[in-house]
Amino acid sequence: MTETVTEAQTPAHFAARLLAWHDTHGRHDLPWQQHIDPYRVWVSEIMLQQTQVSTVIPYFRRFTARFPDVRALADAPEDEVLHHWTGLGYYARARNLHKSAQLVRDAHGGELPRRLEELAALPGIGRSTAGAILAIACNERAPILDGNVKRVLTRVFAIDGDTTKAATQKQLWAIADALTPAERSGAYTQAIMDLGATLCTRTRPACALCPFAADCRARAEGNPARFPAKKKTKPVPERRCQLLVIRNPDGAVLLEKRPGTGIWGGLWSFPEIPEREDAALACDRLVGAPPAGLRRGKPFRHTFSHFHLDATPMFLAVGAVRAQVMEDQRLIWYKPGDKPLGFAAPVKRLLDALANEGIELEMNQQ
Repeated sequence: MTETVTEAQTPAHFAARLLAWHDTHGRHDLPWQQHIDPYRVWVSEIMLQQTQVSTVIPYFRRFTARFPDVRALADAPEDEVLHHWTGLGYYARARNLHKSAQLVRDAHGGELPRRLEELAALPGIGRSTAGAILAIACNERAPILDGNVKRVLTRVFAIDGDTTKAATQKQLWAIADALTPAERSGAYTQAIMDLGATLCTRTRPACALCPFAADCRARAEGNPARFPAKKKTKPVPERRCQLLVIRNPDGAVLLEKRPGTGIWGGLWSFPEIPEREDAALACDRLVGAPPAGLRRGKPFRHTFSHFHLDATPMFLAVGAVRAQVMEDQRLIWYKPGDKPLGFAAPVKRLLDALANEGIELEMNQQ
């Protein structure tokens, strides 16, 4: 334990107080808390990264119904995995989940490793997620340090350093390790994440209800929301593009599979061109036919974690098209109801609007 821990915040007292609070006030009926096994905990932990519980619940239920175990996930096509992730965002999580499932199937006999180092080495997992899986599903003592836990610890112990820096992370890991009990480690892990998610929130924490209110150093300073230390914000850059919504005489639209890395990696989208490129010429280049009709749609903004994308849909109708377009496996003609594919949320909304004639194609920020 580090010098930041007071006598009243010793590991035994900390764990006992936290567990007593969680036994009475914590959440115990979330879907991943039922029928607990390493696979279900793993899926939930990945989905909950940077995503609220209320958003995750329906996705978790659909995902685990379709992919109930590691082998089912590993054997599924990537397009179907991404289809079940559509709208949840941060799609690298789904690609890593699928890749890790295949590694577990092929190298670990279909069972998630029980050694922390092996588990943490799988794509998209890392030390904290591996610790959560082992603690919650296997009741093994393994500290975690996700965003909720960092917030709780920096406030209770007034850790003022930048949590993205190695020195601060080392300090927090030392505290997390010292506080994690050998008994009921799974319950403790759920409890400290729950505390950060429900009471010790990023803004307006409910300090009066917190089991550590009397000893929290950040509260004693009078401004708990000051912790963790805020990173200096930079202006969010903007990018502009056009999305080509090309329809053929059969009513199918042209979709393009995006590269595996970058925004919307591995998802199917409308072909994207620069803001000032001629949409008609781009259509001719893609399908070998100029558009018979062209309409400019209403621009919309989609906000990513590190930039804003301002996109303008361009609706183009084509007649006879070059047959060779199908030879490029990055391009397909798609109709609603065809095989399940992974789409980014704005693309899915556009497709849904196209499928319902008469609905105005209007996009809102998400």
